[in-house]
Formats: sequence, structure tokens, C-alpha cells
Amino acid sequence: MELPGSAAPKFKRILLKVSGEILMGNQSLGIDPQVLDRISRQIQKVHDLGVEIGIVVGGGNIFRGLPAAKGGMERASADYMGMLATVINALALQDWLEKMRVFTRVMTALHMEQIAEPYIRRRAIRHMEKGRVIILAAGTGNPYFTTDTAAALRAIELEADVLLKGTKVDGVYELDPVLDPLARKFESLTYLEVLSKELKVMDSTAVSLCMDNRLPILVFNLMENENLEKIVRGERIGTLVRG
Repeated sequence: MELPGSAAPKFKRILLKVSGEILMGNQSLGIDPQVLDRISRQIQKVHDLGVEIGIVVGGGNIFRGLPAAKGGMERASADYMGMLATVINALALQDWLEKMRVFTRVMTALHMEQIAEPYIRRRAIRHMEKGRVIILAAGTGNPYFTTDTAAALRAIELEADVLLKGTKVDGVYELDPVLDPLARKFESLTYLEVLSKELKVMDSTAVSLCMDNRLPILVFNLMENENLEKIVRGERIGTLVRG
């Protein structure tokens, strides 16, 4: 059921996961400025509602560690390169948001003080309490962990009300809807259903973390212009994963 536009925000604090693949748009590599603008405007609207926002960015539009490792590169080195790619995306998102007068802080799991603050949990919470959007880069700072797992970890650490997984599709399907137009969409799922059905919501480590800490996951289409605001206002969009 849709709530009126004046509905108060349902969530006080959210953690938004933005994949590198989304930032790529229809390009084969890099950052599409139009997509960056579209996502930033959605974040701005939610920020203006008074919602505290943390964002974890991926780096798959620039470099992906696992495919490189499968191609022969040492896995840890490949993963560190992927972490650096997320920092590039974080700085791009920061630049775009601050042009819209949304104050931000980029915080990284790897220390690089010339361009970002080190991630410190209490400092990150303080930034959000002051109305700043925090953009979290470099994953967990450890190889062998995905940015999905980083998003789940940070959402739990920062006591977010929900983990929002922004994708290019409008929820979780039993099969790839691009390959099978008749694939059934799930309105809701339990954590165990996601794990047992091996659905590609997030990786199993991220889902297990959320399950253990009772953190709901909402998978939705971030490319639809008003979806993020609608979710924050309480509309049923995407697929909800919870216990």
C-alpha cells in the first residue's frame, strides 16, 4: 500500500549498498555521469528528510578481484586492487553529492589520509548524527571478503535499521528475469530461504551476518528515480529478506 508523500520516514538510519556495476550504466567500464547524478539525487532527497545515511560502494565497474584471481593473479593482491577501485567510486560519489550541497565524508578501511578518513565506528556514527552522509570504501580492508559482506558488517556496526541493496532489477527472482521473462519475483524471503535456494541476493557470508543480527535486507531497483525515497517513506518495493 502506498503512503502519501507527506509520510514521515520509516527509518532513522539506513545503509545503502551501491554496486560498481550500477555506476557503470550501459558502459563497458568506468562511471556513467548520468547514473551518478540519478543516484545522488535520490540520496539527496532522502537526506533532506532527515534520514541518516551510510553508503558502501563496490568497485566492479573498474576492477573485480575474484575474476582476476581466477585468471591467475594472486587472490589477496587482486582483492586489494578491487578495494582501491571502490575508493575511486566513493570519491566520485562524494564529489557529485557535495555539488548538491549534501555534506559527506569518505571513510576507508585502508588508511589513505590524503584523500579520506580512516573508518572508525564512533566517528562514523557521529558524522551521521551531524547530518553528513558517510561513504564507506575499501570493503572490510581484508582480502577474501566481498563488498556485500562489508555492507552487512558496517550496517550492523552502525546500528542501521535496514540494509538496502540497490540493483538494476526490481527485487529477487527465482531465475534471472533477463533470461527468463516468466521468472517469479519474491515479495519476501527468509534468510534461510535465500541460503537454501542459493539466490543471488548477497553472498552467503553477508546473508548469514544479517541473519545472526536480525538485520533486514531490502533488494530493490535503484535505477528507478524515486524508489529510495518511497522505501524510506514506507512503500512496499522490491524484495524484503528477514527472519
